Amino acid sequence: MRSNIFDVAELERLRREAVPSSDENATAEDAAPQIAEHPANVNAAVNTPVVVDSNDDGTVAQELELEHMRSTLEEAIVETRSTPLENRPRLPRISLSKRNRAVVRALNPMLVTYLEASRDPCETDSILFGAALAVCRIIGAKLSTAGRATGQSSAIPAWRIRIEERIAKARALIGRLICFRSGNNRPRIVRTVRMAFAGTNVSLSQPDIMQKLTERIDDLKQRIAAWGKRIWRYTERSTRFNQNRLFQSDQKRLYKSLERPMVSGTDPAPNQADTVAFWRGLWSEPINHSEGPWTEVVASQCASITPMDPVIITTDDVAEAVRRAPNWKSPGLDGLHHYWLKGFVVCHTVLARQFQEALNQKSLPSLFTTGITHLVPKDKEDKSRRKKWDDGK
Repeated sequence: MRSNIFDVAELERLRREAVPSSDENATAEDAAPQIAEHPANVNAAVNTPVVVDSNDDGTVAQELELEHMRSTLEEAIVETRSTPLENRPRLPRISLSKRNRAVVRALNPMLVTYLEASRDPCETDSILFGAALAVCRIIGAKLSTAGRATGQSSAIPAWRIRIEERIAKARALIGRLICFRSGNNRPRIVRTVRMAFAGTNVSLSQPDIMQKLTERIDDLKQRIAAWGKRIWRYTERSTRFNQNRLFQSDQKRLYKSLERPMVSGTDPAPNQADTVAFWRGLWSEPINHSEGPWTEVVASQCASITPMDPVIITTDDVAEAVRRAPNWKSPGLDGLHHYWLKGFVVCHTVLARQFQEALNQKSLPSLFTTGITHLVPKDKEDKSRRKKWDDGK
């Protein structure tokens, strides 16, 4: 028979197994919550949605927009390089809004790579025109695709042309109404009279039709007088404004314009081939002048004059010259306005370097020495003669 009595060592072992020590309790208590918390953390990680920072979306959109600008700029520069000067589109005048200025500023750093590789002013001009063309396309400005016209554009505003068309139509209608009142009943006249009274309760068969015709004619005459008065007020105001501005800038030219009567350009102009040959003989053909002995005297007197210091063109000089220039003054053959030279400030350093090289070499590209000449008649008599025309450059 087995004894159920345990010795002291066995009892101590059983007690330790039944009642854990304080260290073991602390370890067990620390481990238990971790085991219980793991599933909760896993569930939270699975169920928590992924939140994307809104700044990331803005950065991506901005990068896409810059990439679009970069591709548009490259396409415009490549297109401009392969296009002759006379076939370039006419750059419009854009508004000086914050958005447009921001687009110009964004293209500035993109032009550095192209301008650093530029070899002469003509290539720089092509790059700048391409950049201006890219800005117009990015902002959605309207471009003319037919090329730039070499003739002088009409200075008559569009609203005046519309009013003059209304006056012409009103006068034609008055003539038809007078013909009908005089007894002309041709189908075309009758149809015009009916159109004149369209939308009213006036019928051609009513007894007081003659009175209605007279009232309609008087109404049209009053409208013509009002339209003509509007054109006259605009002409007077425009003339005063232009004369005041010309008086401030060039009084001699103003007095000449007052003495010389206004000349209409409707008469036939001289033959084009003869005109070109005449002015080419004055400008293009070299002439050998016979210098007199006085030139040697002047040269000997100038020998003691201290030569002028060499001219150094800096970036600040270019920036100052561009700053004083009007934004939208009529451009030259390249069609590039001063506004773009002001906006693309990264070109000032390149232009200063290239102008300095041209000054040292004493040569300029033909782009800077070629202009457009418009002939202006001097007087009303005999405008078919070549010498009766000024070179209104």
